[in-house]
Amino acid sequence: MSAEGTVRTTVHLVRHGEVHNPEKILYGRLPGYGLSDRGREQALRVAAHLGGHHVAALFVSPMQRAQETAVPIAEALDLTPVTDERLIEAGNAFEGLTVGVGDGALRRPEYWPLLRNPFRPSWGEPYLEIAHRMLGVVHRARTAAAGHEAVCVSHQLPIWTLRRFLAGERLWHDPRRRQCSLGSVTSFLFDDESLADIAYAEPGGVTDPTATGA
Repeated sequence: MSAEGTVRTTVHLVRHGEVHNPEKILYGRLPGYGLSDRGREQALRVAAHLGGHHVAALFVSPMQRAQETAVPIAEALDLTPVTDERLIEAGNAFEGLTVGVGDGALRRPEYWPLLRNPFRPSWGEPYLEIAHRMLGVVHRARTAAAGHEAVCVSHQLPIWTLRRFLAGERLWHDPRRRQCSLGSVTSFLFDDESLADIAYAEPGGVTDPTATGA
């Protein structure tokens, strides 16, 4: 409880560690993409970063890379992870393709109509829908850990979209400017149900925000 009698709860959104992706495709929701050796090291760093916190609940995306990231976190916090489908990666029509600038699917005319509306966006799950589902699971976590802290393991675009939504910023954005590195922790501090502050840490180290397949 705070001095004013409100309940202070923190929900940490963790981006998974680096993924083994030798094909360098945008894997999105495809199965079978687990952590690389570096990704497992990043997960351990996140676990160490959170180990001293009073975390009472742990929720995880169903994707393999998120589940593997959650393992050392769960061990460090002595918690059982709970899978929540709303933490899943954003849907994307380019899933399974290479999408680097100047090569891959973006050079093929049959895919150009998917780029017609970058504000929604036309190639994937609408930003507003991402924000709403992520907000739902964050409030689930806040309720479960009231007065303490909760951890949710998710993906770059869902985390960044929610952060912009809660900060009152427009949801469409330049992906190169996302502040959400692999193995990062974006923390939302709530007083009762109201957002009081947003914090950010990079225990997993700084990584390229445009790396394929967040």
